Formats: sequence, structure tokens, C-alpha cells
Amino acid sequence: MRVITATNQNLEAAVEDKKFREDLFYRINVIPIHIPPLRERKLDIPILANHFLAKFNQINNKAVKTITPEAMHLFMRYSWPGNVRELQNLMERIVVIKETGEVCVDDIPGKMHTVSEKQAMQGAEISLPEEGVDFNEVVSNFEKELLLKALKKTGGVKNSAARLLKLNRTTLVEKLRRFNILTPS
Repeated sequence: MRVITATNQNLEAAVEDKKFREDLFYRINVIPIHIPPLRERKLDIPILANHFLAKFNQINNKAVKTITPEAMHLFMRYSWPGNVRELQNLMERIVVIKETGEVCVDDIPGKMHTVSEKQAMQGAEISLPEEGVDFNEVVSNFEKELLLKALKKTGGVKNSAARLLKLNRTTLVEKLRRFNILTPS
């Protein structure tokens, strides 16, 4: 028999504080897996949202087919304090209420529309797991994501993307080459 458990508590600290049984902790702590909260895994949001959309369409026999880019933008900016369950519940509610069509901005609760820049940046914060992170890889991934977002926002126009990122065009082109990001000239 295998037992899989999950918690948002620090069980080691709970054991030290005598709030969790030490013997039970060592029985279940065989292969610990740390999964960061959804706000730290922004790239998972579209995948999960579309998965839940398909799942709840099938379960409820509905036909909500897609999520508009504007709605997805709100999903990406939101900090998801309720984590994946909050996204799952939102998608279920939208499918049940909407029944057909596509998920648009009007289908999303008001609290998700009023995300401040500060909250958006908090959502971009990175936690440092006990085992540490590869700094260069994290910075490189963030830089690549910024470049892709700037190009998307400017329709692939390098001059505009460079201006948006406050870079020289030559610096932008050099970074695109380094990340092997191909764009029309």
C-alpha cells in the first residue's frame, strides 16, 4: 500500500512544536515533493484552465469551447490565493453557468479584474526551496518570458518590443539570437 499525503503546513516545525506525531512524520516522509503554489507557476495556468474547461464540459455535457486571450490575461495576472482548487472551482462555475460559447472577461468575477501592479508582481515572486535553485536558469527563463511577451504585445515588431523593454534594438536582437527566438525581420 502507498499513502500519498499533502499539506500546506511545515510538518518538521509541527513535529518540533509537538503538534504533529514524530513517528507518523517519519512514516509518511519517504519521498517529499514540493509543489510551488500556482502564483509561482504562471505558465501552468493556461494548461490547467483548458484542462478544467474540457473536464467540466464533459462532466456537465456543456459546450464552452475556448478561453479568450483577454480572459487568459486576467488569469495570468491574478495571484490565485486559493491555488489550483480556486482555478478548478472557477472553471466549473463558468462552464455550468455559461453552457456554450467561450470564456470572456465578462464571465470572470470582479475581484480578478482589479489586480494591482503590486499584486501582479507579488504573483511573480519566486520562493526558494530548501534545496535551492539554479539562479542562472531562473533568470534566463524569466528573461526569455519577458522577450516573448514583449514580442507578442507588439505583434513581433522588434523596434516596439525594444522600446517596451527599454532596450536598444541591437541588444534585443542579440538576446533573441541567444535564446534562439525566431521572428520575422
